[in-house]
Amino acid sequence: MAMCSAAKSDETITYEQIKSMADDLLSRIRIKPIIGIICGSGLGSLTEAITNAENIEYKDIPGFPVSTVVGHAGRLVIGMLEGLPVLAMQGRFHYYEGYPLVKCSLPVRVMKLMGIEYLMVTNAAGGINPGYKVGDIMIIRDHVNFVGFSGNSPLRGPNDERLGPRFPPMTDAYNPELVNRALGVAKEMGIQDVVKVGTYCFLGGPTYESIAECKLLHTVGVDAVGMSTAHEVVVAQHCGLKVFAFSLITNKASLDYEKKEYANHAEVVAVGKSRESTCRELMCRMIKSIAAEKGAARGASCGCV
Repeated sequence: MAMCSAAKSDETITYEQIKSMADDLLSRIRIKPIIGIICGSGLGSLTEAITNAENIEYKDIPGFPVSTVVGHAGRLVIGMLEGLPVLAMQGRFHYYEGYPLVKCSLPVRVMKLMGIEYLMVTNAAGGINPGYKVGDIMIIRDHVNFVGFSGNSPLRGPNDERLGPRFPPMTDAYNPELVNRALGVAKEMGIQDVVKVGTYCFLGGPTYESIAECKLLHTVGVDAVGMSTAHEVVVAQHCGLKVFAFSLITNKASLDYEKKEYANHAEVVAVGKSRESTCRELMCRMIKSIAAEKGAARGASCGCV
């Protein structure tokens, strides 16, 4: 009985606890962000484009987890990006670090209670699709949540309707309008040849996949695989955020016993750095398009022409 009680305590974070974190953060910053950004391995330089930035270390936020992975700085960066107030996570939390999924996705709920409307997510992923090359960018249209197949979900436990419904659908969890908009942005940037649209798979890690596992994922229609994102998006969909996400393909998954590919984290970070300016511009242009849309909506609501 004691073990069950401990497990429940570890995997339950109340609305009041989340609200306390959100209110604490809002009291310490000058702006109220409406876009949340989660930066994946090697992609944290996006925060360099944020102006009037305020930094808050994860360790200085009561109840917040702390990043333990190389390439994840472990701080929030709050400021202006393309005319909109944003909050960027420079580093995320992973299941393999020992955190339960409810804690890995805790920042998404904090963002929601801070007033954030959009969640923009990036990650580094291995290319399962044989047509993908290292350095490609895959806009995520859907996911396969293998960790969730066993019932291991950030939504496990009692549901609080103030955060979202008991049984949220995952259809269109990745906002189709934002996916189509990103394809237009890619064409404007002249990078349509390296931008794909596909399905991401979340596995627990920290090992990279075996050849047999990669062959299985390919068979079920997975295009890229990684150790994050899906649980964050599950929570974002649960609490009503609009989600846009993309994967940077940092290594090729091995599908052939004769032509083995050996993935390593140093390669992941290196490819992230080589593509950081392109990824940053793609994200900035997406946020700029949201800013333009919001400006048009404000103009329409006040009768401006």
